[in-house]
Amino acid sequence: MKLRKIREFLGFAILRLATVIILLTLFIIIYFIAVRGFKVVNWQFLTQMPRSGMTAGGILPAILGTFYLVVCAICFALPLGVAAAIYLTEYARQGLLIRIIRIGINNLAGVPSVVFELFGLAVFVKFFGFGISILSGGLTLGILILPTIIRASEESLFVVPQSFREASLALGATKWQTIRKVVLPNAVSGILTGSILGIGRAAGETAPILFTAVTFYSMRLPRSIFSEVQALPYHIYALMTEGTHPEAQISIAYGTALVLIFLVLGIDLVAIIIRNRFRRRKKW
Repeated sequence: MKLRKIREFLGFAILRLATVIILLTLFIIIYFIAVRGFKVVNWQFLTQMPRSGMTAGGILPAILGTFYLVVCAICFALPLGVAAAIYLTEYARQGLLIRIIRIGINNLAGVPSVVFELFGLAVFVKFFGFGISILSGGLTLGILILPTIIRASEESLFVVPQSFREASLALGATKWQTIRKVVLPNAVSGILTGSILGIGRAAGETAPILFTAVTFYSMRLPRSIFSEVQALPYHIYALMTEGTHPEAQISIAYGTALVLIFLVLGIDLVAIIIRNRFRRRKKW
């Protein structure tokens, strides 16, 4: 009995220690970036065009470019991912083939992002002829986050009680009416959780947009989805690896990283508010 209590105490102590280490690491990273980033972040930095080879001016094109890429990725991946999850959970006959498909989706989530870059370059830029553009980059990011959204949507659909479906079917509703009016509304909060994870990853990725969407330096804002854009992650990468004025560029890179963090947190906050609103409507 005493040995079991000691093991339980040690187990809880390890869990608490792991939590403290994670929170402390997160705090140190944010503090490190914030201290250096706040030196350059101001209204002009957020609203002006870059000047003098990105050693002066602001980062407005990079902010808008990142926002456009994330929106394009979500608009592509969310309906496709939810539709695939509905088919896999509600319509497909569960068997060996479906298990293989699920294993494939899980493995796809672990593929390095640079592989998605090559896929996007070959398919969207070259084959479909979209060129280096917001559309090519957004679709590539959409493919990148698709496995996350499918798995999160599947898990959300699975947890909706089977009795809800049976009651709806017993009242004469068709299977599609049951999915649309009963199952999906009760699974929306979980689906949005997967979308939040996807948004964070899409906004912070550099490799998938390297040869599909971004440009090193631009003096004008994108005019359509077929325009090249600047993006915050690539902007940081370019400032730290290119150019001949490292002292000016490093401080701008920290400011850009701070803006990227706040942009991701802002988009996530909106998604969390929407998710919580749907969660309160749950009937169990």
